[in-house]
This record gives sequence, C-alpha cells and structure tokens, in this order.
Amino acid sequence: MLKIKEYDEFKLPSASEKEKLIDFLFNHLDEFGDPRADIEKSIDFALKIGPSFGGFILEAIEENQIVSAIVLNQTGMKDYIPENILVYIATHKEKRGRGYAKVLLQQAINKADGNIALHVEPNNPAKFLYEKLGFTNKYLEMRHLKKR
Repeated sequence: MLKIKEYDEFKLPSASEKEKLIDFLFNHLDEFGDPRADIEKSIDFALKIGPSFGGFILEAIEENQIVSAIVLNQTGMKDYIPENILVYIATHKEKRGRGYAKVLLQQAINKADGNIALHVEPNNPAKFLYEKLGFTNKYLEMRHLKKR
C-alpha cells in the first residue's frame, strides 16, 4: 500500500530521513539531477532551514522505501512569476511507469498555494506527465551564467 509522507517547516524529517531523501533524489534523478549539495539546499529551502520562503516535500512510500519524491519551493513571487517552483521530482528507477509520480504531482498541485513552475529538459520523458496534468510551455528559458 502506498503511503504519502509530507514534510514542511512544521514537520521536519529526522537527520536520517533527510539523508535518505537526498540519496534517493541523487540516485534517481539520472541525467536530470544535481550534486548532493544542491539537492540539500533545495530541501533546506523547502523546510525553511535558513532564510527562505519555504515550500514542502512529498514522498511516496511503499514497503518502507521511498518510491517517488517531490521538492517544491515557494518563490515569494506572485502573478508575474509563479508562487512555487517544483525543483525535483523523481521515481525509483525500478518503479517507473506505475503512476507514483502522477499521484505525488497531483497532490503537490492540490497542496500548493498558487501557481507552479518547473523546468524540464525537452528530452525528459516526464514532460508528457506534466502536460497531462495541465502544465504548459509558456517561455523558453535563457540564462546568463557568470564566471566564478
């Protein structure tokens, strides 16, 4: 049976739960992932550990294992930029195609206060799920990266 766990600034994960979540996202985001330190920053932002607007984390748990997870950060903006950004969504490599991400994403849409943006690469198969749930491609994102 699928169980949904939710974390936010009022219900924080234990240190070991947080590490499991970081490991899960790092291992199951595949080529669309980020370094562990960046994943941890987004989690801390969602949990308001340090200065942030907050957000929340949802995990789908089956047989005491994470099978899918979402990290959503609030942007502190409204109208001209969506109030939320879905930073990470991942499903266990061996559990894909079973609807776990769809369940979590629908719950995130229902829970979020305001609109949600996300970035998706054109070759990411999850793009079709996002479109099915009503996400549209309004802009082409461009970035200027300063050399450090």
